[in-house]
Amino acid sequence: MSEEAHPVQELETDPRFPSGKWLGFFLQPALPPGRHDMELVLTFCRGRLTGEGRDCVGTFRLQGTYDLASGRCEWIKQYVGRHAVYYRGFNEGKGIWGTWEIAGETPPQRGGFHIWPEGMPDPTRPARHEEAELPVPKTQRQRRRLPQPVGA
Repeated sequence: MSEEAHPVQELETDPRFPSGKWLGFFLQPALPPGRHDMELVLTFCRGRLTGEGRDCVGTFRLQGTYDLASGRCEWIKQYVGRHAVYYRGFNEGKGIWGTWEIAGETPPQRGGFHIWPEGMPDPTRPARHEEAELPVPKTQRQRRRLPQPVGA
C-alpha cells in the first residue's frame, strides 16, 4: 500500500487539542445523580474530533468538530447498543467544558461536563500545595544574648 492511498493523519498542533488520552466527568441531575468519571481517547485533526471511551453507562464512540478560533467543540457520544448524547462546549486552555443533552426524552435530560488531557490536573479541583517550615541550620541560628550589666 502506498502513502497516497492512505495519507498520514495530520494531527492538531494547537496545545489546547492534543490527541491521546483524556479524562473527565459528566454531571447528571437524575438517577443516579452526581459526578460520573469518564476516560476517553481523542483524535483532533483539521477541525474533526473522533474518539472512543467508557464511563458508568458503558463504552462509546464519538464524532464531532472543533474550531481553533473560538475554541468551540461539538460532538455526538454514541453508546454501543444504546442512546446518543449531544455535547457542546469550549476549550479555553483548561480542557473542554460545557453541557450535554439527551434529546427525545420528556423532560430532556441535560447536565454539565468537563474533560481534559491526561497529565493535566483536574481543573475543577483546587490544587494542593504542601508547605512546611524548614529548620534553620544551627550555624545560622542567632544566639539569644542575655542583658549585660552596665559598664561590664
